[in-house]
Amino acid sequence: MPIPTEPIGSIPRPLELLAAPPSELSAATGRAVRETIQRLEETGSPVVTDGEQAKPNFATYPIAGLSSLSPDGAVIPYADGHQRQLPRLTEGPFRYTHRAVDYLKTAQSQASVPVKQAVIAPSMLSLLYPPEGIDGYPVKAFLDDLASEAEADIRACLDAGAHVVQLDFTEARLSLKLDPSGSLLDNFITLNNQVLERFSSEERARVGVQSSPGADQDSTHSLDVDYADLLPKLLQLRAGAFYLQMASESDPDRALSIIAEHLPADARVFIGVIDPIDPAVETPEQVRDRVLTAARHLPADRLGTCDDSGFAPYADDTSTSRETAFAKIAARIQGTALAAKELGL
Repeated sequence: MPIPTEPIGSIPRPLELLAAPPSELSAATGRAVRETIQRLEETGSPVVTDGEQAKPNFATYPIAGLSSLSPDGAVIPYADGHQRQLPRLTEGPFRYTHRAVDYLKTAQSQASVPVKQAVIAPSMLSLLYPPEGIDGYPVKAFLDDLASEAEADIRACLDAGAHVVQLDFTEARLSLKLDPSGSLLDNFITLNNQVLERFSSEERARVGVQSSPGADQDSTHSLDVDYADLLPKLLQLRAGAFYLQMASESDPDRALSIIAEHLPADARVFIGVIDPIDPAVETPEQVRDRVLTAARHLPADRLGTCDDSGFAPYADDTSTSRETAFAKIAARIQGTALAAKELGL
């Protein structure tokens, strides 16, 4: 059996889409989705995504257009000094305005191979609730509503036949920077597990969790946080797969040994073998060697490969070019195949 390999999600949008006037935006988005899926299939990718061509960004797509938001929410600081800011919820009840299943169905109509769908983890959206609270809408009521909305987002994608539903949990490592005590991470894990535990074991086998130190404008938000402080808790999530950044990790052997010690018995781990913010395109041989390093720690039948993160999670479509992204994806697929051959798979 070959080593499975999957994309994470976002791919820079084509110039035609970026330049499209409002009257032509829908048609240009449709063409971008078709081209993205076609090019992913041309690389030999056994699983594809829509490249998040239609999402405003990976984090806040479910609340686009929600009226009860103020722009002055939680700030996500990056190492190069730039920031991303979430909105702040001003009143309840909390409801999604958009569902990931709509992106999934559009992609499925264009694809000839299985399609995975990324959804935002409820832990990220929990940051919308202001520390000072909301009159008449206590935090418990908000978290109950959030969990129900997140469950519905995941379940709709599973019911529509997604190959896997991937929870984007990039805030996991960041939480340890914001709160070194680990209490914030514990709260995130608890909330995400409350949602995951609403699914059967068979359903959870098709739900994965992706975690990275961020990748935006060629910078990260938490690469300086020790992976050893995150991985044991992250791997407590009741998911069937984990997609973990590793290509940009300074000491991959140490991180892989921790993963091997804590990986749940019924889960597969997809190791990042491509660094999306490194301008150099990895060679298939470099990817092969990263896979073989992982295989020294993890059983080959529990191993997969992926990119460290999406290439344009906040719709930053220019820091990394579209051509570079596809070249890196092709290298991942070719290098994974080389490693599988060397391992006799």
